[in-house]
Amino acid sequence: MKSVSPALACLVGLSLTACQPGQDVSTEEAAPQTAEAPAATPPAPQPSMEPQNTTQASLLSEPSWAVLFAGHDLSSFSEVGDAEWNIIDDYVEADGYLQSYLVTRGHYTDFHLELDFWPGSGANSGIFIRNDNADAINAQDGYEINIFDTNENPNNRTGSIVNHVPPMTSISTEEQWNTYEITAQGDRILARVNGTVTADVELDVHPNGPIAFQNNGGLIRFRNIRIRPL
Repeated sequence: MKSVSPALACLVGLSLTACQPGQDVSTEEAAPQTAEAPAATPPAPQPSMEPQNTTQASLLSEPSWAVLFAGHDLSSFSEVGDAEWNIIDDYVEADGYLQSYLVTRGHYTDFHLELDFWPGSGANSGIFIRNDNADAINAQDGYEINIFDTNENPNNRTGSIVNHVPPMTSISTEEQWNTYEITAQGDRILARVNGTVTADVELDVHPNGPIAFQNNGGLIRFRNIRIRPL
């Protein structure tokens, strides 16, 4: 038997190795990939709650009441007539003008209104509610709750509803701060001066409208005007 040379044996070994099926040299299986959680959606921007006027500021702090005037601005009102309404400290005043008004921009149906008023000697003023026309305020097209201690007609003095009911009691208000509380609910109109009922009547002619604060001769001041819808 012929012997195989070492060189030939080496070549045969290399040939056999080259003909073997290819094998993965890695001994570890690939780890499964984990899906990444989607990025969190950023919160939507919140609308600004910065109040633009006295009324908006009051609604943020006390939602059941709207402050119409607190000594800062008259943005809740339109001015009708020639009066010069001036803000002094925490009140607004006008002196000596006829048929001039601060008229609310809003119209109201059922509400509770509170305010302070200071009439000078002989002052003629009033608070008008449910007026039919915001540009033509009068006691015929709405209701006037009067401020006029020295009215020659006692039926129309302070606390009355002009042309409808006289005051139930006579209250002097000149040259001092006083409170008015006026409630309009359905047909019922209720007025209190300094906590005393001066008018309580059912009137069904004028259902809604703006509220107006009058200067009709003499000095009148108003402050702390706020309203609560019913």
